[in-house]
Amino acid sequence: MAEIAVPDGSWTFNGEVLRIVPGSGKDVHDLRRTLGEVLVPLEAIAGVAFEPSRKGGHLRLRLRKGADPLSDAVAGALTSPADPYRLSVQKARAGAAEYFADEIRDTLQVYQTPSGPCEDYLLPGPSVPISATAGDGAAFFDGERVRLEWTGFAGSEKEKAGPQEFPLTDVIGVEWKPQSGLGTGTLRFRTKDAGPPQPPQKDLRCVAWGIQRFGGATALVAAAVLARLPRETPELPAASAPASDDVHDAVLRRLAELGQLHRSGVLTDEEFATAKQAMIRRLQES
Repeated sequence: MAEIAVPDGSWTFNGEVLRIVPGSGKDVHDLRRTLGEVLVPLEAIAGVAFEPSRKGGHLRLRLRKGADPLSDAVAGALTSPADPYRLSVQKARAGAAEYFADEIRDTLQVYQTPSGPCEDYLLPGPSVPISATAGDGAAFFDGERVRLEWTGFAGSEKEKAGPQEFPLTDVIGVEWKPQSGLGTGTLRFRTKDAGPPQPPQKDLRCVAWGIQRFGGATALVAAAVLARLPRETPELPAASAPASDDVHDAVLRRLAELGQLHRSGVLTDEEFATAKQAMIRRLQES
């Protein structure tokens, strides 16, 4: 098992699942705290990297397209520090972060995990009921219905129309984008009975905000709805047979690297023994 715990949060990997827990400090973004613990199965991971910087760096997880409704909903726009798949690491822990990333990469290589699009979501998305308030409205989703209520910042059109409620079966799409520059952030629901496109301030299927960068937990509402919508099946590449020789070579290389990390003091005796046993088991299973 590999683990790294820092003030920004903790990541634990047991060879099958990556457990991500946000930190509890005031510097941890509200969106990550609201989302809470995330369990990422190995088959959902496309890659991981440690990105060093002057003060330490970041562990950054890359998921397969279509594996995670939150990643699909934000489409790469959920940058740090709100990104739950990014961990800020101090300089003193850079070596441990590099080792952690290597552990996941080596496991992906050993088990020949696919990196292409997923047919079904491998992560369930945020739990319901869930709600978020930002700018001119509040969005509520209980798993079956979406309800939008307007705040004092709503325009006259929304105020006059009053709260809007529609079943999930009427929703054909969800669009989310953060606030940027002079533009507005939006959480917009596309429904079967939608009329001509309207600006966010007038759209009765849209919550809009102009101050909060990420609009509170609106991205989580978008992900919760998206996770429960029917999906089009992507065209997946044909699976290739695992190459046993490559697996053996990868495990043997990793064993040599572990020994070097142990000798250099990056890994303790206990960490080295645990990692070595795990790699030997993989070699025996291949």
